[in-house]
Amino acid sequence: MRYFIDLTLAQMGFWITWALIPIVVEIIPSLISAMRLLRQSKHLKQLEAPAKLPFISIIVPVYNSEATLFSCLQSINDSTYPNRNMQIVLADNQSTDDSFGAYARAQNHFNLNMQLMRTAQGKAKALNGAIYQCIGTYVINIDSDGVLEKHALMNMVLQFENDIDLAALTGTILTQRSQIKRTKSRWLRFLQKTEYFEYAQAFLSGRTIESNKNELFTMSGAFSAFRKSTLVDTFMYNTDTVGEDTDMTFQVRQRLKQKVMLCANAIFYIEPLASLEQLYKQRQRWMRVSWKFLRNTCTSTPRWAISSTIFWCAA
Repeated sequence: MRYFIDLTLAQMGFWITWALIPIVVEIIPSLISAMRLLRQSKHLKQLEAPAKLPFISIIVPVYNSEATLFSCLQSINDSTYPNRNMQIVLADNQSTDDSFGAYARAQNHFNLNMQLMRTAQGKAKALNGAIYQCIGTYVINIDSDGVLEKHALMNMVLQFENDIDLAALTGTILTQRSQIKRTKSRWLRFLQKTEYFEYAQAFLSGRTIESNKNELFTMSGAFSAFRKSTLVDTFMYNTDTVGEDTDMTFQVRQRLKQKVMLCANAIFYIEPLASLEQLYKQRQRWMRVSWKFLRNTCTSTPRWAISSTIFWCAA
């Protein structure tokens, strides 16, 4: 009888411990950050618009984006940032579908200053090739499979213009709620809603904490921005790693000793997960990117940042 009591207590201790880990590592920091956000939102400093808005360059890496590229470019066109003040460079890295057709349709529909260039395969190579074509004060990267919230570009530029020490910004990534509502499968819709709140927690909580301490681990590959003057001082995007966004973040923050922040009100919407298999492959890729980068370069990274990054690195 004593054996079964000890075994029961041991099992209870094991499961209680594992129940406490997410509470301590994720839930409590999230609640603290949420309270900070609420307090900060009541005392937000109004950002001043410059007398003349700067010219910006937007890089859109394209790879088999026939189905999404038109919507992405439409979101840029519908932005509150004036079209005359932006240059759009589409970097097609060896697409095999009709991405060019989507680009051609956008040319006929939108009054945008766009150019399409062919690059070597790989997102990092596409970004590096496009950077040399950019003439804007700020260089903004967005993925071709998502859409910008209409105020996102303006909010990002205003944050740069009001902080001369700011070198780079990452936007907030959220899934498209309208697509979640249209999902017919209850199980998949539940999974997509969970994913939405996960992204909200990761960016509006986790990365807010990192940003306030100037310890942001990685900028989002889907939506990030740089001062052009900072970007040309880096070694450009690392083409030998799948974690090029994390590598670039550390180049700016550690090698150049410059400030990298989150722009919480610059939102980029991506498509929600389509299946459990896609979720598995996504998280497997994120884990591989995180561990590989941490093993190679991040011996001095704070432990709390490492634990957070394991889940949110590639978001």
